[in-house]
Amino acid sequence: MAICGYCIGATKGLVYIRAEYPLAIRRLRMAIEQARGYGLLGRNIMDSGFDFDIELRYGAGAFVCGEETALIHSMEGNRGEPTVKPPFPAEKGYLGKPTNVNNVETLANIPVILLRGPEWFSSIGTERSKGTKVFALAGKINNVGLIEVPMGTTLREVIFEIGGGIKDGKRFKAVQTGGPSGGCLTEKHLDTPIDFDNLLAAGSMMGSGGMIVMDEDDCMVSVASFYLDFTVEESCGKCAPCRIGNKRLHEILEKICGGRGTEDDIEYLKNLGHVIKDTSLCGLGQTSPNPVLSTIEHFYPEYLAHVRERVCPAGKCKALKHYSILGDKCTGCTACVRTCPVGAIVGEKRQPHRIDNNLCIKCGACYSKCKFLAINVR
Repeated sequence: MAICGYCIGATKGLVYIRAEYPLAIRRLRMAIEQARGYGLLGRNIMDSGFDFDIELRYGAGAFVCGEETALIHSMEGNRGEPTVKPPFPAEKGYLGKPTNVNNVETLANIPVILLRGPEWFSSIGTERSKGTKVFALAGKINNVGLIEVPMGTTLREVIFEIGGGIKDGKRFKAVQTGGPSGGCLTEKHLDTPIDFDNLLAAGSMMGSGGMIVMDEDDCMVSVASFYLDFTVEESCGKCAPCRIGNKRLHEILEKICGGRGTEDDIEYLKNLGHVIKDTSLCGLGQTSPNPVLSTIEHFYPEYLAHVRERVCPAGKCKALKHYSILGDKCTGCTACVRTCPVGAIVGEKRQPHRIDNNLCIKCGACYSKCKFLAINVR
């Protein structure tokens, strides 16, 4: 930040960090004090005549403050809402002054570029995306955690070599990149080199560096609904496409997962998703439909199964589950009868039982209780 300030003639740097990260705050404060002690921050740095110091600004954890104008408003003590650009922060930013906004990850590359040279840095990565990228690898994968890989590394290398493959030997189904607003990529994308352009072309994005791996047991309609639920919660509400449109998207997804959807709902999801992307004020709304649009594109048969057959192929959507008792395995022990909260299971003791699906609330209590694997779920 001091190098950046020297280059553009700025004397003040601000680090914006969530107040919920006390350990990171403590370490940042210590690092700033150490830099001042070494004479790398403060007045007349290294007798250069250049003054530069850094302060911390705390955020309340709003996702929308990842957008630069919303972040600046939050640092000023105002509501974290984006504004129309121009003017861009470089012209009029924090307290109306020209402001250069960069991610910490970007600034962290500057010292090593100066030490080793731009040619060395350019030798890492792809033609249009240089250097390395940090990802938070999570989900149905054996090795979770933070990883740093050169740009251009394939998804297959990340998931099956660094990540150690899918847990419990399950089949890989999808990987969601870019955080809550990223798209879901499939097996056909596994050999795609990871860089900004390739991820955008595939319907996802680099974003915050999140990478969540899913297996055959995940329902992609439910996954899209999960991410939309987060986006609806995090929308600042300033513009109608994001505030209202994402709410409608989420309602339709819930309708489909609840077994009440139609094929027209799928088309409506696609149309509304594109409208929200085209008309939202900031990057939150412009990318929020990505999980919906990408899952429709790559897992369309799964959506059709939900609305045509009223079946969730992954067996995740509670409302679409169908419980039955396998007569050849049921011993009539009545354990399921005693655990059913609505009395949906009937039958004589020591005789095969049956489930009245008009009464069944699909809670799964009988499935958990049965010791003889006599409960079938589909």
